[in-house]
Amino acid sequence: MKVILLQDVNKVGKKGEMIEAADAYARNVLIRKKLAVEATGKAINDLKLKKANDEKVAEENLERAKELKEKLEQSSVTVKAKTGEGDKLFGSISGKEIAEAAKEQLGIELDRRKIVVDNPIKTIGTMTVAVKLHPQVKAQLDVKVEKL
Repeated sequence: MKVILLQDVNKVGKKGEMIEAADAYARNVLIRKKLAVEATGKAINDLKLKKANDEKVAEENLERAKELKEKLEQSSVTVKAKTGEGDKLFGSISGKEIAEAAKEQLGIELDRRKIVVDNPIKTIGTMTVAVKLHPQVKAQLDVKVEKL
């Protein structure tokens, strides 16, 4: 029996795949637990429409990420922090502080977990951090650290 999976099923297939399963397994396990639906003409057509829609949404998300990348790379954010001797910071600048500064100064909401700070920022000056906007798009953001 051909069925279309509604969820990922271990050792069977991924969500959205059309697979051939034994009649008893398909009826008694996959369909009864709502892990799959029978592959009728309507279900196959719905699957094709959903895949086309998902591709369109993914393409739009990629375009938005590219536009945001251009905007981020043309701008910079300023973070103020307390300093001690020799212009060393007390602590370091985290992704959370950078995200808050970007929201306040640029009006762009960034997820703090997507900001990659390779080396801890512990001195005054300008550093560049990477921002993961999309699996295929990474932006470089300049961060200026100033005395408070």
